[in-house]
Amino acid sequence: MKTRIIFFLLFSLLTATCFASDRNEQQAERNPQSEQAMQEVYEFLRTCGVYYLATVDGDQPRVRPFGTAVIFQQNLYIQTGRKKNVARQMLTNPKVEICAYDPGKGVWLRIEAKVVADERLEAKQYVLDQYPQLKSMYKADDENTLVLYLKDVTATFNTFTDPARTVTF
Repeated sequence: MKTRIIFFLLFSLLTATCFASDRNEQQAERNPQSEQAMQEVYEFLRTCGVYYLATVDGDQPRVRPFGTAVIFQQNLYIQTGRKKNVARQMLTNPKVEICAYDPGKGVWLRIEAKVVADERLEAKQYVLDQYPQLKSMYKADDENTLVLYLKDVTATFNTFTDPARTVTF
């Protein structure tokens, strides 16, 4: 009988701890400051139109222009073709950096993040719907379309005159 009571108490404690942890994670995901930071980064990337994405290919850095940036289900997404070297590089090593510059404001943005592939059809369709010009090359249900969201983001806004400002999400 004592064993059952002890087991029940331990089970109850572990369950309560797990639920509290889940609630804390959900609250962190819905943190208004994180959402505001993501929105600010998204708007900067969209305003610039073109940003530069850096990956690693073995021991060689690779940089190329990108243009997609979409917020979907509280994540910031980018898109590319699965057949491209950049896709292979990101799937092999998910650490990326992004750099964008707004000459009108004299501000540049550097982002450090990890990318996570999202294979869901609705995520692919949403990204393509935001960039209809890509629909001539990509379809949500083809084998080539790859959408990835940025995780563990550190984004730093810089100018030549003001101190750097960093946001995370």
